[in-house]
Amino acid sequence: MSPPKLDEITQALAAGDVVAVPTDTVYGLAVDPSAPGAVDRVFALKQRPEQFQLPVLIADPTGLVGLAQATASVERLISRYWPGPLTIVLPRLTGVTFDLGGDPATIGVRCPDSPLLRELLRRTGPLAVTSANRHGEPPLRTAGEVRRRFGAGVTVVLDGGRCDRTPSTVISLGSPDAKCLREGAIPFAEIAASLAACS
Repeated sequence: MSPPKLDEITQALAAGDVVAVPTDTVYGLAVDPSAPGAVDRVFALKQRPEQFQLPVLIADPTGLVGLAQATASVERLISRYWPGPLTIVLPRLTGVTFDLGGDPATIGVRCPDSPLLRELLRRTGPLAVTSANRHGEPPLRTAGEVRRRFGAGVTVVLDGGRCDRTPSTVISLGSPDAKCLREGAIPFAEIAASLAACS
């Protein structure tokens, strides 16, 4: 990705605009969660009920340090599955005030296996990113589909080719036992076995 395109996307995010980016799974709608009104724009654009929390993507596993506490179980999962299609919902650290919808005491975090997206994340810091689709509809797989579906609602669409993989598995580790919130690219049984091995 050229620096001018990076600059354009970074500026749009800083202004609180919604952009569309290719991920290692499907296309996503991304905003800076600290920009006033940005998260509200995503909820409105997706027609997504606000009880469904937006996940946060980070450039590398060390980015979790400022968002949530990494227990031994979390560290084991990170070392095995990040970068990759695993979103982990954890208790937030005090002072993390992003309004992402859902439970304000938790935060869902993922480090994507996409060099293009991680390059952007290194510039911007954590971004709230959710699949590019209306709530309840199938995810969009190409930049053209995103442009046609959302039009001017998305300021910049970064074309990364076709993104046609299974969405991430989402688990919660906010209690002693892991809970599967969405079965995705990684079977939950495999994740549970990995956790059991370190208990």
